[in-house]
Amino acid sequence: MANRLAEETSPYLLQHKDNPVEWYAWGPDALERAKAEDKPILLSIGYAACHWCHVMEHESFEDAETAAYMNEHFVCIKVDREERPDLDSIYMEAVQGMTGHGGWPLTTFLDPEGVPFYGGTYFPPEPRQGMPSFRMVLEAVVESWGTQRERIRASAARIREQLGAIGRIEPSAEPLSPQLIGTAVGRLRMMADMRHGGFGGAPKFPPAPALELLLAHGVNEVVEVTLDAMAHGGIYDQVGGGFARYSVDDVWLVPHFEKMLYDNALLARAYLHGWQALGHERWRRVCSDTLDWALREMRGPEGGFYSALDADSEGEEGRFYLWTPDQIRDPLGAAGLGDVSDEVIAYLGVTEGGNFEGRNILHVPGGPAAERPARLDEALRVLRSERAERVWPSLDDKRLASWNALMIAALAEAGAVLGRDDHLDAARRCAEFVWTELRTPDGRLRRSWKDGEARLDAYLEDYAYLVEALLTLYEATFEPRWFDAARQTADLMIELFADPEHGGFFTTARDHERLIARRKDVDDHPIPSGNSSAAYGLLRLAALTGQHEYEQQAVGVFRLLHTSAGRHPHALAHLLRAMDFQFAAVKEVALVAPAIGEPADGVDGAADAIADLAAVVRSGFRPHLVLAGGPEGTERPELMRERPAVDGRPAAYVCEKFACQRPVTQPEDLAAALR
Repeated sequence: MANRLAEETSPYLLQHKDNPVEWYAWGPDALERAKAEDKPILLSIGYAACHWCHVMEHESFEDAETAAYMNEHFVCIKVDREERPDLDSIYMEAVQGMTGHGGWPLTTFLDPEGVPFYGGTYFPPEPRQGMPSFRMVLEAVVESWGTQRERIRASAARIREQLGAIGRIEPSAEPLSPQLIGTAVGRLRMMADMRHGGFGGAPKFPPAPALELLLAHGVNEVVEVTLDAMAHGGIYDQVGGGFARYSVDDVWLVPHFEKMLYDNALLARAYLHGWQALGHERWRRVCSDTLDWALREMRGPEGGFYSALDADSEGEEGRFYLWTPDQIRDPLGAAGLGDVSDEVIAYLGVTEGGNFEGRNILHVPGGPAAERPARLDEALRVLRSERAERVWPSLDDKRLASWNALMIAALAEAGAVLGRDDHLDAARRCAEFVWTELRTPDGRLRRSWKDGEARLDAYLEDYAYLVEALLTLYEATFEPRWFDAARQTADLMIELFADPEHGGFFTTARDHERLIARRKDVDDHPIPSGNSSAAYGLLRLAALTGQHEYEQQAVGVFRLLHTSAGRHPHALAHLLRAMDFQFAAVKEVALVAPAIGEPADGVDGAADAIADLAAVVRSGFRPHLVLAGGPEGTERPELMRERPAVDGRPAAYVCEKFACQRPVTQPEDLAAALR
């Protein structure tokens, strides 16, 4: 018989609906029962694509005896960390403080008020490798709850204070200095692994924000070795495109095979920007293939994007992605490509003995120097079709507002830069989905959508990522509706999340459910924090509108975190990108077409008229620039106001702080003005 999780929509929670554990989702029913019965809470946090979450479920949560013990002594709660990042961040910090490490599945024991008093991550069914068994942990917690209740309760106030500290950071009195950016870039350069790419040792996560910062400052050697190492390693799906979540080794060969939407959106832009800056065709191909993978395998019929593909299939991690030589040779031969099969096998690093448990993780051992076989693209299409007949990894098909926003931005920018109308159309459609299906009647965002139902209040990152995405979509299309939506979202974000006392933004809205702490998310690795993204988006909005209030909100974030950013650039790289934008001489470019047609027809016509000028702007990596466009008489954004065409010809205005150079009409003159 299914438990209460059968009523949920989260794929992760639904994975546990048939467990004999009497799971609750987080909510008042579970918390009130814990208080009424004076029982501790067993809180288990994970996500649908998590390999070790599956392992612990099979070993412990599906075991009738273990479940009976859990049901007798605890109120058991399951949380999808992707739906509830507020809960995950609180209890992850608590477990890291108690044990010195963290990860998922996260197993935390709470008092009935929700204050943690013990925790860990994965616990095996039997003691091994220095870890106690899960049953031993359960029995020890029950013993402590029975004999040390007063000590546990006495420590609750201290724990609350510690977990709430990040929400009470005081702004620094030190002046904001551009020198901090140079110092941070220097530290990143020193931290870089110049042999294998990335930073530090195993495991390695794709460092997209840090690479973007380095690229903006011309530290191309670090960017080059990292982008090449990832693109030619096993972390990149050589057959289907797209990246796995991280590499378990330090050479990017053996991935943790799950594929997350957010990584691929961020990395697509990193490779796009690398191609713009350095011109390597191989990076343009990776960008396009990654986005094509997302369109092919991760897009729902309504235009939104799914969250993740699991690491496991048929009960084995990575099985879907592994190959033997014959599994490549046979389908290529059947497709008439037998004459190139040995060349393809060698190019993809495939050997008879395999490089992973007797089979092969496809990679390109020759790196960028390896010569691509002449019919490689055709061969890869054959292998992709062959692989599609295998048992697929499970799909987490919930759509998250923030992750969809990242994909909107990637598709919009790549579509505009590469001339891919299909990518632009996909960005528009996804934005329309978020704007219509993930908003309440009063305009507030929702976090998650599945099966036609939007659930849960959105968090800071949902609003902040959407501001950045909608501005990117506006710059790609010059459609004022996206600028208007970005500004509306930004204004609501400030209203709901801003901290008027200390500056910066809280993770949860002012009227959110009361938890044991109200926090501010600040860590940019592997995904930008809500505060960093909010600051970056607001600065771009300020540059387009001239509204100083947006800049002031961003500076409030910097005053909280700039000292930490200088010391820990890898962890706060997106914040440093925002600060870099603040210190730079940002170019505000307005492209104006002669007024044509009716207003409803003017956007497409104007975009066509200024296409040659826009192509100049998009021809290079320009991290310190905002772009607006439209016909004469356009009022939004403010950068477009009172910008006439020149003698009936399209014109470009290059400005700084709304002070503009003489308008130019020729692409070569615009290129000179942007240098």
